[in-house]
Amino acid sequence: MLDFIIGKFNFWFYVILMAVGLFAMLAKRNLVKKLIGMNIFQTAIILFYVSIGVKKGNVHVPIIVGGHGHEGELIQAADYLNPLPHVLMLTAIVVSIATTGVALAIIIMIYRRYNTLNEDEIIEIRQKQLEAEV
Repeated sequence: MLDFIIGKFNFWFYVILMAVGLFAMLAKRNLVKKLIGMNIFQTAIILFYVSIGVKKGNVHVPIIVGGHGHEGELIQAADYLNPLPHVLMLTAIVVSIATTGVALAIIIMIYRRYNTLNEDEIIEIRQKQLEAEV
């Protein structure tokens, strides 16, 4: 059992990172801290997917010199690394950066309107505004 836990150390690290990010998104009341938690969560997922694209003991990149096989040689797919998770995570990184930028812009607008980044205070101010309108 201990060998299994030690052998999968990187996965346990990703789970801990995901838990920290999820905790920050759910428990913190400050919007910037929630955004940082979301970034930690996204980073943990990206690291997880990159790590599952690696095969232990395989160092061959999926570039085949000379076409789809040399004369009489069969290509074994199991001997090559899987590039798909890495490529997909490049896209995820771009989406993460874009999401962070938009979220920061929204946070700035919220701060200018309510002069606070505390979620509870924003809800309280908004409720008072709605009561005043009625």
